[in-house]
Amino acid sequence: MDYRVLGRTGVRVSPLCLGAMMFGWWGEQSYEESAKIIGRALDAGINFIDTADVYSHGQSEEFVGRALAEAGVRDRVVLATKANGVMGEDVNQRGNSRRWIIQEVENSLRRLGTDWIDLYQIHRPDPSTDIEETLGALTDLVRSGKVRYIGSSTFPASQIVQAQWAAERRGLERFVCEQPPYSILVRGIESEVLPVAQQYGMGVLTWSPLAGGWLSGRYRRDQDVPQSRRSVMLPLRYDMSLESNQRKLDAADRLAALADEAGISLVELALAFVLRHPGVTSAIIGPRTMDHLESQLTAVDVRLDQDVLDRIDQIVPPGTTFNPHDSGWISPALQDASLRRR
Repeated sequence: MDYRVLGRTGVRVSPLCLGAMMFGWWGEQSYEESAKIIGRALDAGINFIDTADVYSHGQSEEFVGRALAEAGVRDRVVLATKANGVMGEDVNQRGNSRRWIIQEVENSLRRLGTDWIDLYQIHRPDPSTDIEETLGALTDLVRSGKVRYIGSSTFPASQIVQAQWAAERRGLERFVCEQPPYSILVRGIESEVLPVAQQYGMGVLTWSPLAGGWLSGRYRRDQDVPQSRRSVMLPLRYDMSLESNQRKLDAADRLAALADEAGISLVELALAFVLRHPGVTSAIIGPRTMDHLESQLTAVDVRLDQDVLDRIDQIVPPGTTFNPHDSGWISPALQDASLRRR
């Protein structure tokens, strides 16, 4: 596998990162099956695993940590997790405060069964917390040896820049990478996030390269719309009464036809497209089954020619995100009317 350097860290990671969101009660509830998927990914050359505290409320971290320990491979895996989401009824068991981050990293270390986390990421921005507060806590964790590197996830370009400036101004650890949503159907980060990340030498590991299943081949005009736990958890991304989702369905049909012409699967087309961007380090795949994993591993050997890339741009123009809810984070200024009116 052609390993890539994560930003300027010198750490080499596989172009496919195994996302563990589907391990646990959100997806594959069997530890044994989850461990088999992890083992197969490692055998295929994947050395990068990403999870989060909030995935199945900690069960994903437990599954990943146990599998790595039983296989005796913790030292050769770049292990990433995240914090920010709601983890309890206490109002302070969430967010990006020093109080919560210091507490939650200990919880993640315990669930993962490890002494250190290679990459600790802030899962979403927190408007109520000063970025210097967050970076200060993360800096202490890096200097204590509990965390090796820190990163952000689904931050808008302006807040990525703000975090870089704050780190430089205060002599704090900086975010070495960003984890944004990116797929053929969700191209919004091409306008600012990817160029900003490149400017600051940040690695980029993208989530949902199959657009939440829309580019898996299951969403076609001539097929019934599939129902899944994801469509229940995130209904606005799958509500077919929305014009934006109808546009996604049309694009998925055309992209599937393009993949057929190119002699590859739609999954391979989608992943190869993401990996082709010079600003992308690794694409996070989130298989729930072994078949899902096998269908995605072959994408690292696919190289799309310029004609195919041009035709993709015709179907979904650069910078286009059909449904804003696919972006993973919408500014509170757009959601809370009190922030727009006196």
